Amino acid sequence: MTEEEFFDINGNTISLDCQSHSEFCKEFTVSVPKLSLRKVMNYTCAVWLTAYAVFFATDNTNVLSAAIIVTLVGMMLHLHFVKIDHESMLIIGSLGIQISASYASGRESTSFIEMSKVKDIVINEAIYMSSKPRLNCLEEVYKSCQDILGQS
Repeated sequence: MTEEEFFDINGNTISLDCQSHSEFCKEFTVSVPKLSLRKVMNYTCAVWLTAYAVFFATDNTNVLSAAIIVTLVGMMLHLHFVKIDHESMLIIGSLGIQISASYASGRESTSFIEMSKVKDIVINEAIYMSSKPRLNCLEEVYKSCQDILGQS
């Protein structure tokens, strides 16, 4: 088991955990830092200050209620559909590849691809990986996957 630190495309630290279960089975997990309380507070304050400015200009209290609802719904949607805590790929040479994502809300998404349907591995982080690791992290995962595919 090795864990290395890398950076995502925005310069934030992410970690890559590589576990070798056997010669034909490896698991790669990319973890991102937890949601920053400072970032949440900044977005919340920006929305609410804008709402107060509109309230003072219009004397309409519905603006304040709408700001609170928009903030809460926005945070819930972000935690449930966008913010990923970690993504993993389990590759078993004779069986297939399992790709999983764990969201900040606790929701998990898992898909499995049978090895008979795999011709080669292409890591397309722009579509599938929300953590957006840089090339050096993706190269390490790619090389290990190619090693397993070459053995099976």
